[in-house]
Amino acid sequence: MPQTIRLHRVIKAPPERVYRAFTDADAMCKWLPPHGFTGRFEHLDARVGGTFRMSFTNFTNGQSHAFGGTYLELEEGKRLRYNDRFDDPNLPGEIEVTVELTPVFCGTDLKIVQAGVPDVIPEAACYLGWQESLNQLATLVEPEINQ
Repeated sequence: MPQTIRLHRVIKAPPERVYRAFTDADAMCKWLPPHGFTGRFEHLDARVGGTFRMSFTNFTNGQSHAFGGTYLELEEGKRLRYNDRFDDPNLPGEIEVTVELTPVFCGTDLKIVQAGVPDVIPEAACYLGWQESLNQLATLVEPEINQ
């Protein structure tokens, strides 16, 4: 049975900035790949019905895995929903990701649900990777740089 991963974090940045980090290819290459991986976008068309294609490369051994999907819902500063499909036939099915951004007094309450994660991906690995990615997201969006 496919798994569902649920994440929650408060980010000390406004929802609009956090949202932009989910829809900008350069930003996503900086924060989304977990530790030990680099990221590269082939394309990103952040609009409902638009598609994206990205790959992660293991810096230690050079092996890559690619994935892509379609944007299903985009509500600027509030919500994103998209699907992911891996190129690897050993990672079948479709993952649906929902990102909800709620303003709070200190920034953004971020909730992510990743449904349909293939069984062959250990749940703990998903959580570990997402924790690393969300730490990097915070590092990108929290600083107030006014130059």
